[in-house]
Amino acid sequence: MDQRSNAESLWPDPPELPPPAILDQRWTDAIFLHWRIPENVAARFMPPGVQPDNFDGTSWVGLVGFRMKKAGIGRGPGIPYLGNFNEVNVRLYSREPDGTRGVVFLSLDANRLPVVLAARAAEIPYVWSRIRYSQPRPDSPDVEAINYSVRRFRQGAQTSFAVVPQSDATVDDPISVFLTARFGMHGTFRGRSIYIPNTHKPWPLCFAKLHHLKDELIASAGISTSGPPESVLYSPGVRTKFGRPRLVSSLGQPPDLGVVPI
Repeated sequence: MDQRSNAESLWPDPPELPPPAILDQRWTDAIFLHWRIPENVAARFMPPGVQPDNFDGTSWVGLVGFRMKKAGIGRGPGIPYLGNFNEVNVRLYSREPDGTRGVVFLSLDANRLPVVLAARAAEIPYVWSRIRYSQPRPDSPDVEAINYSVRRFRQGAQTSFAVVPQSDATVDDPISVFLTARFGMHGTFRGRSIYIPNTHKPWPLCFAKLHHLKDELIASAGISTSGPPESVLYSPGVRTKFGRPRLVSSLGQPPDLGVVPI
């Protein structure tokens, strides 16, 4: 089937999570910047039993910024203060032998230290950083630009990027669907490859114009890119739920992990 002409075939129905849901979150004001990279580069970062997920014969690395809102445990309410923070992550795209698609995070910068410490205890590569978000202001010369800026408290890597959403340019093309229709993450926990599923409605997406970009986070993760991103997208956001982690299996029938590592 032609990837370029059939976006619907690439955007699967959001999966239903088996109960219980363990986390409920809202992701808002999301900016997606993406570059092509060689498959063998992406393969170096895949957990055992997981391979890069490619589009048009190449892998992709993403720099993604968003605002976390009302994050809570299970079906409970959002946690005050700790449930609201800014995040910028660097991610790759992954696939299991059974076809399950996901993302592999190389880093996740956040500005809530307790959140970072809890996630790192679960072997999720969060980094404590100062992250600023700015939105359009009528009195600003950059009235249309939405901006994220990051500076890490240790080692000093930083990034700043801004886009101007093209609200009249909605997106349903195959590559945009491929990069955003992701319903889980692959990682490792106690030496085992795991998959943490989530579910949400399709991202409401529009194309965006890159306003500025100065990034050190992708290079800090060990990947080299050059030139502007090939894909620049914006979304006002979605609400998502996370389910229990499971082990990755080459047999296509992954067993439950039994321990929730978040």
